[in-house]
Amino acid sequence: MYPNPLKAYHSVNKTTMPGKETEAAVLNQAAVRLTKSIQSWSNTPEQQRALDDALRYNQRIWTIFQGELANEENPLPKKLRLDLLQLSAFIDRRTFEVMAFPDPAKVTILIDINNNIAAGLRTTTPEPATTQMAQSSAVA
Repeated sequence: MYPNPLKAYHSVNKTTMPGKETEAAVLNQAAVRLTKSIQSWSNTPEQQRALDDALRYNQRIWTIFQGELANEENPLPKKLRLDLLQLSAFIDRRTFEVMAFPDPAKVTILIDINNNIAAGLRTTTPEPATTQMAQSSAVA
């Protein structure tokens, strides 16, 4: 696994998949890491490190999305960009809450959001405008 999700994102995007598929794969990877971090819940230092690593990984991914969504030149409809930015703000708040007060029940919503967004990216018809978020990240 890549320690830096941005590197993973760029590497995979450049070599194997179209933008939407890359975004879906990265979101699913974060969901898997979050799931593994809460499967055998114990309040040990090792478990806490695994949870923190998974939360930070997920947060970095959403930070990349936030940067792309905040860009006025992003071709997604403004309403959709704003909705996704609001969702990412919720993810930030929940992430900090879980870091401060670990609880596996609070992580489930992050997993569900990632999986649902990833599924949506995989089921919509490919359009150049919707893949722009990943493509412009790969160029940066």
